[in-house]
Parts: sequence; structure tokens; C-alpha cells
Amino acid sequence: MLPVDMAVQYWWWVLALGIGILELLTGTFYLLMIAVGCAAAGAVAAAGGPAWAQFLAAAVVALAGAAWVRRARAGAPARGPAGRNPDVIADVGERVRVEAWDAGGRARVRYRGTEWSVELAPGESAVPGDYLIREVAGNRLILARP
Repeated sequence: MLPVDMAVQYWWWVLALGIGILELLTGTFYLLMIAVGCAAAGAVAAAGGPAWAQFLAAAVVALAGAAWVRRARAGAPARGPAGRNPDVIADVGERVRVEAWDAGGRARVRYRGTEWSVELAPGESAVPGDYLIREVAGNRLILARP
């Protein structure tokens, strides 16, 4: 238990630490910015600043940090569907060989030791040859020319 007569700056830093630990459980970075704001308030308190300056420092730093996080996330590339993401599906980007296509743009190929149903990606022509896996849709591979 913390003593009641503890300096105000330490209360701010303990609060910053507690919110920082909570941030580790959520991973949103917004709580981290609030924790940094509390640490800034602790620095103002350590410098002898009045209570209004401590709260102002906490608010300004936390809001500026939250705005920075929001802007950084807005500039991040949008994630596509999981079936097209090579970080999620290891097969995306792998090569397969198609011997023959049917009239509907479908075929069966041998890949990773078993038979797979494959389809052409939109805009692709049904020509036998090597293809890259662009997407995994259920139990079908969607293929495109390299």
C-alpha cells in the first residue's frame, strides 16, 4: 500500500506504470499515450508545477499522442482478406502447374501431395502452364499467371 504522504509526482508515475501495464494487455497504443501523459504530469509535479499544470500536461501529451496513433493507423495500408494475405496463408505466392482447364475456368492440380480444385482469378485466361496462388477460398486455390 502506498503511503498517503507520498509526493504527488510519484502518484502520477505509479498511475503511468499501471496504465502502461494495462496497455500491454490490450495492445491498442491509446492507453500507452495516456500513460505517457501521466508521466509528463509526474515530470511537471517533480518540477514543482501546480496541479492545473500537471493536469494540463497530462491532457496535452495524451491527446497529442492519441492523435499521432490515429494518424499513423490511418496511413497504414488496409489489410485485404485473410485468404490473400501471405502472412496468414503460406500457400499464397506458391507456384502450381495446370495441365488443362475446363470450359468454366476450373481444373484439378496436384499440390502439397494432394489434389486441389483451382479456379482462375478474374481477368485471367485459361491457358495450361505455371500459375501463382493468389488466394485460398475455402478448399479452392485461385490462380493467376506469374
